[in-house]
Amino acid sequence: MKLNIKNTLTTELPADVVKENTRRQVENAAFSYVLPKKTAKPEILHVSKEMASELGISNTETKTDFFKNIVTGNDIYPNTTPYAMCYAGHQFGNWAGQLGDGRAINLFEVEYQNKNWKVQLKGAGETPYSRTADGLAVLRSSVREYLCSEAMFYLGVPTTRALSLSLSGDAVLRDVLYDGNPAYEKGAIVARISPSFLRFGSFEIFTARDDLKNLKVLVDYTIKHHFPHLGAPSKENYIAFFKEVTERTLKMIIDWQRVGFVHGVMNTDNMSILGLTIDFGPYGWLEGFDFGWTPNTTDRQHKRYRYGNQPNMGLWNLYQLANALYPIIEDVTPLETILKQYTTDFEQQSLTMMKSKLGLSISDADDLQLIQRLEDNLQLVETDMTIFFRKLSDFTDAESSLLLIEKAFYDFENISNEVKDTWNLWFKKYANRLQKELISSEERKQKMDAVNPKYVLRNYMSQMAIDEADKGNYTLIDELFQLLKKPYETQPEQEKWFSKRPEWARNKVGCSMLSCSS
Repeated sequence: MKLNIKNTLTTELPADVVKENTRRQVENAAFSYVLPKKTAKPEILHVSKEMASELGISNTETKTDFFKNIVTGNDIYPNTTPYAMCYAGHQFGNWAGQLGDGRAINLFEVEYQNKNWKVQLKGAGETPYSRTADGLAVLRSSVREYLCSEAMFYLGVPTTRALSLSLSGDAVLRDVLYDGNPAYEKGAIVARISPSFLRFGSFEIFTARDDLKNLKVLVDYTIKHHFPHLGAPSKENYIAFFKEVTERTLKMIIDWQRVGFVHGVMNTDNMSILGLTIDFGPYGWLEGFDFGWTPNTTDRQHKRYRYGNQPNMGLWNLYQLANALYPIIEDVTPLETILKQYTTDFEQQSLTMMKSKLGLSISDADDLQLIQRLEDNLQLVETDMTIFFRKLSDFTDAESSLLLIEKAFYDFENISNEVKDTWNLWFKKYANRLQKELISSEERKQKMDAVNPKYVLRNYMSQMAIDEADKGNYTLIDELFQLLKKPYETQPEQEKWFSKRPEWARNKVGCSMLSCSS
């Protein structure tokens, strides 16, 4: 396994001068050198062949002991220096100070076919940023991260990727419900892949510490390697950089809304500077359509990161990034202009996205009202978002429409006549609106099915795979992995996964809400 190793980050950004792996405040540095913890009995459970090929690793090479030892931290790839990154962040709206890679260790950079990838292990041991934690991860959270990052890629959502899922062979102590009842679980490691793991918090920490020299170094590095089309560093290009980060962030969130994904913990340390979905913790897909739903138990009271608030939280986080960049721009007006544009762009892009979900391609003055009424209807009774929009592409006439979407209702038999009447009225308006379209119903179905997935990674599906994996059966991990590679395709042999959350999963741990340790 011969990789084309690059060292742009470790050679161009400031390193921590302290070499000991002790918990501490790390000053004047973007990262600290640190080695992964050797594991007792590593075992690879699954490899993304597609991601391996992106790195120039063959299918045969993924089956070698060398590969296994690299992606579990037991061997260090020759002539590389693993490191953990330093960053800060706002958590649930409050400044948290230094955070950093508490359980992630970056192994190296790989350049292949003109793409640069950072390879990182999650759960490979403690770092200077681990605070009071052990830097390890458990199988439960690792299965969720591994499956979700690859599922998001195939959904067409900007995301970080995953290369492999492994058992460490070590037992890890976790209190899953934070209720004082910790238990030992199987330790696991995910090899995560991204062009960059830089976050909003990577920039915030330098500004907070008034380290403007290193702030400029970091921004210049980021533009050089990830936004090279912007050209040489200048005040104008710093503004252009912020504008593009804003646009990428919005695009990502619009895609989240489109597929019903809720990140669950949109802190500034979990916001990628490249507008990629990063850090799959207590995430979830909407089951019943609900703007107020959050998958995060920590967020249960205030619901800061609920589905309907994700666009606002993206903007709030961008304000924090603007504050971090301000000292090297020293002009508030262009930053405010960009942030105001975000709101305008969201309204426009959100409307366009929802129209695509409804199969509407031409403009009509009443489209916004039609969409708003639909969103109200979806919340009258518990209605599955994914199933509703997927079934809607088969719409032919208003009369039979309720039966068409019957599968989307959680309790169809007990829906009141009033609710049925409200739905029938909307379907009549929808039918009239479709009359204005210029494409055939077959073309409309094709377009709708291309943006409305049939299969998403529902929490109960992940939990089933986790429960089986805990028994030593890893076949369901692969079944879901293969299913989610083609989320928009019919896959009739997998129809069992095109179903609502089962009742047994409604309040089961891991199936409804999750903690940050999940």
